[in-house]
Amino acid sequence: MRFHADLHIHSRYARACSKDSDLEHLTWWAQRKGIALMGTGDFTHPVWFERLRESLVPAEPGLFRLREDLASGPAADVGGALPAGVVPGQVRFMLSSEVSTIYRRGERTRKIHHLVYMPGFDEAAAFNRELERVGDLAADGRPVLAMDSRDLLELTLGSGDGAYLVPAHVWTPWFGVFGSKAGFDTVEECYGDLSEEIFALETGLSSDPAMNRRVSALDRYRLVSHSDAHSPPMLGRETTVFDTDLDYFAVLRALRTGKGYAGTTEFFPEEGKYHLDGHRVCEVRLDPAETRELGGRCPVCGRLLTVGVLSRVEELADRPEGFRPDDAVDFRSLVPLPEIVGEVLGVGPKSKKVVKLLDELTTALGPELSILQDVPVDDIAVHSSPLAEAVDRLRRGEVIRDPGYDGTFGTIHLFAPDEPKGAGTAAAPTLF
Repeated sequence: MRFHADLHIHSRYARACSKDSDLEHLTWWAQRKGIALMGTGDFTHPVWFERLRESLVPAEPGLFRLREDLASGPAADVGGALPAGVVPGQVRFMLSSEVSTIYRRGERTRKIHHLVYMPGFDEAAAFNRELERVGDLAADGRPVLAMDSRDLLELTLGSGDGAYLVPAHVWTPWFGVFGSKAGFDTVEECYGDLSEEIFALETGLSSDPAMNRRVSALDRYRLVSHSDAHSPPMLGRETTVFDTDLDYFAVLRALRTGKGYAGTTEFFPEEGKYHLDGHRVCEVRLDPAETRELGGRCPVCGRLLTVGVLSRVEELADRPEGFRPDDAVDFRSLVPLPEIVGEVLGVGPKSKKVVKLLDELTTALGPELSILQDVPVDDIAVHSSPLAEAVDRLRRGEVIRDPGYDGTFGTIHLFAPDEPKGAGTAAAPTLF
């Protein structure tokens, strides 16, 4: 079975996250996007943990589904009609949480985020009991703990068979294992004698597999992508694609061995908010060569720049741009459908006009990920010729990139500012 998984999200109990990030909204939006397998996010938070235990029931091994009365009753109708072809209640969940560790190592303060996965509530409860000795789990859905990354990995592995840890958004300057501000140069430096227990890395919104392939030290890891969604509409902006049984342990085997790991759907890395170097306050954005020439300091105020993902990849790279290993798995770069519709209509991606057209499109054509990748362009043109042209360009990779830096998201456009929309269209092959 080939399916999209989004295994890094947050609940309403995480800071700066939407109050709508409850199970009903998350399930509805997963169906809207075309995601079959979701992380629960935040199982370390005591209130959310109890909500998960009350609302989820066992499905396939290690996976859960929303309780029948919640999945099919009035509470499930949180966003209107579901996309064409979607059967209510088929989304599966696995227990997931992001954990932040802050500690001193090598005369530097390290701030590293990790994704932790558990095959069941007993294992998750055991993990939470150990974390309660270290910090206040009720303070935030993503707990912040004074704990070494290596020790968190040991605690994870000791929680039960099938428990595992994936370093989160590994290139992010402040919180990634390779981040310029608080990270390391290798996985081995971070996790020490347990580093062999790391078999997958989440690469984050500001990089893509083409960039990561330049670093040969990453060849042995499965590179996964997820949304890190702080609200339900942000689900699926990146996903990992599996071709396995819908089963926690099948997913785990795919990540360990590569068999059944079928690639990722990605942001264009320039859209990520840490792609280039810069200083947001001074509105300075620089490429790696410019940063090196300036000695890493802002040309306006003289303070240290935030060194972004592209610079860090270049620092650690031992291969040229464009290198592709023989066993490389494919990926697809996408732009979220609301952003494309907003550009076509000349309004913001959250506007009523966008919502109306999205409802029309998904009701007629299916989930958003399918519209972006699989639905024939001629079928999209029935609803909007300019949108069909935009999707066709997206599938060919013909986009205009305005890179993000120092916490500011970049933008990807399908049309030049003065270009009339709605030229000819032609179908193109898709990956998934």
